[in-house]
Amino acid sequence: MPAKMGNANQKGHRNVMNELPIESPRIAVITGAGSGIGKAVAHAFLDAGWAVTLAGRRREPLEATAQGRELADVLPTDISRPDDVAHLFAHVHQRWGRLDFLFNNAGTIGPAGAVDEISPEEWTSTVAINLTGSFLCAAEAFRIMKQQDPQGGRIINNGSIAAHSPRPRSAAYTATKHAVTGLTKSIELDGRAYGITCGQIDIGNTSTGLMTTLGVGEGALQADGSRRMEPTFPVEEAARTVLYMAQLPPSANIGTVVMTASGMPFIGRG
Repeated sequence: MPAKMGNANQKGHRNVMNELPIESPRIAVITGAGSGIGKAVAHAFLDAGWAVTLAGRRREPLEATAQGRELADVLPTDISRPDDVAHLFAHVHQRWGRLDFLFNNAGTIGPAGAVDEISPEEWTSTVAINLTGSFLCAAEAFRIMKQQDPQGGRIINNGSIAAHSPRPRSAAYTATKHAVTGLTKSIELDGRAYGITCGQIDIGNTSTGLMTTLGVGEGALQADGSRRMEPTFPVEEAARTVLYMAQLPPSANIGTVVMTASGMPFIGRG
């Protein structure tokens, strides 16, 4: 299906392309694309020839991820705001005419504290980004993909090792990541009639800024109260895995991938 081009300057959004290649690329949306896993995934998809709309709160990191590439499209978006998310996917549909893939990646680590130390405001903010934001993006992507029946599309949610086993003092983050697993399974079930598949990648200890925040390299807090230096692995390996999942034929789907650094204290934490 030929891609549809929108107004290059509509609402101030940068249009880095004058025309698409004769053979139109597959179309992806990646949230949280300004740093960490999202940035690495965006580079992997662009290297593979996908057209990618990069979403995140701040334009500057998104522009840095885009690197001026012809098929990189930058659109600042706060995924916790329904109007922002609706505008993001309307922009994608107007510009490209379709959507093949969504990587629901944007998230926050949330407050560090025992359950009685987390304020309602901190809890609500974490849920709004990690869970409601993923729901909003999935819903908008689903609406576009339904129109593409029987071609459908694919959604991959970025869960976490915390979807299986929490770190201490992480009730808000852990609760949202457990909930994302339920969202993934529900999307997969609801999408069957439309050729829409959904999977989840649960990643542990990539070498990103988040791991610095958790103190993984200096000694991460363990369940027994001790601190332990934990191994990490290159974020590019996680990105390659997401790309592999995305490029499976429509007849195949990976429901859940658990990917950790070798030797990470995941099984048998604490």
